Amino acid sequence: MSTLRESLHDLRRSLQEPPDEIMLEVGAGGETLLARLRLAIALLLLLLPLINYWGGGDSTESLIGLSGVGGVFLLSLLWLSLAKRHRRHRWLPLVSSLGDVTIISLVLAVLALRSPASGLNSVVVWCIYPLSVFATALRNDARVTLITGLVAVAQFLLISAAFLTTADGPLISAEYGTVQWSTQLQRAFLLALSTLITAIIVFRMQRLVQLSGTDGLTGLPNRTYLNHRVPQILAEARREGQTLCLALIDLDYFRRINEDLGHLAGDRALRHAVTTLRLELGRDEPLMRVGGEEFVLILRQPLGSAWERMDSLRRRLESTPFVPDDGYEPRPMTFSAGIACSPQDAIDVSGLMRMADLRLNAAKQAGRNRVMARDH
Repeated sequence: MSTLRESLHDLRRSLQEPPDEIMLEVGAGGETLLARLRLAIALLLLLLPLINYWGGGDSTESLIGLSGVGGVFLLSLLWLSLAKRHRRHRWLPLVSSLGDVTIISLVLAVLALRSPASGLNSVVVWCIYPLSVFATALRNDARVTLITGLVAVAQFLLISAAFLTTADGPLISAEYGTVQWSTQLQRAFLLALSTLITAIIVFRMQRLVQLSGTDGLTGLPNRTYLNHRVPQILAEARREGQTLCLALIDLDYFRRINEDLGHLAGDRALRHAVTTLRLELGRDEPLMRVGGEEFVLILRQPLGSAWERMDSLRRRLESTPFVPDDGYEPRPMTFSAGIACSPQDAIDVSGLMRMADLRLNAAKQAGRNRVMARDH
């Protein structure tokens, strides 16, 4: 029970912030996969109303089911066309998920209009609710899973209440049995439970990806982000005709802090430098730790503006000395940096890193505590 409580507590806390960029990128791929899967499932679901009709079922029910599946198929084509575009639509996972459960609710409502018992007690149609919720796991966003599941529960209960509260007597069908509040509430509970379990699974996946892509000491993204997300950022910049700069940063004489004060003080100094820089950075300026005291910063700016930005950060760190502990003298901290731009210097991460490293070495040879953006 304690493990479950901890998972629920972590899940609630994670809902307050969106998944990181790596998770969103993985989710974008999952959205494309799910769009293709939805098309395939829609084609397979076409068999259900046909089987119902050939098996002696009601022809009107078969027609309603066929219409619902046809709507799913048309929406699937739309979602697939949007998911395949280079531009990622942040709203697409939630909107397409809500579209899935809403179509299910519409089919149930139309069936219930003709025969309340057949609509409210249709196990085959109802089972597509949890399938739709399970499918949201491919989007790698627990918020999408929870919202989709809650909307499905709410829609199902509203449909049930609309027919049960307005009925003149018991809703009975020889084929589907008697509709009872207890049965509808049990189904709603099972759907809510399926939603919760799926959301916890998604959350655990998010945590594993975040732990593998996050530096434990500073909390910054690590080389996983550099290798997987930055190429996507570069590709987006090229498609939009924008210049993007990569800055390679190295803290000056950092080993002296470790030698003079010890590694624990060195860790605090590293966190001090990261905190100082992050306070100045915006959400569109990702900072990554790629080595002991080496960092990479992505700037969506031309070369001149990127140099001014980096020099401003350099002066900010220089003016914020590190205080090891009470009674210790403040230790000044500075960094050297090299900047490379895409597409002028290179168009891929390895080329930009190589050019930025050359300029970083030039900054060190020139006396450190400076930013180099051009070859000399």
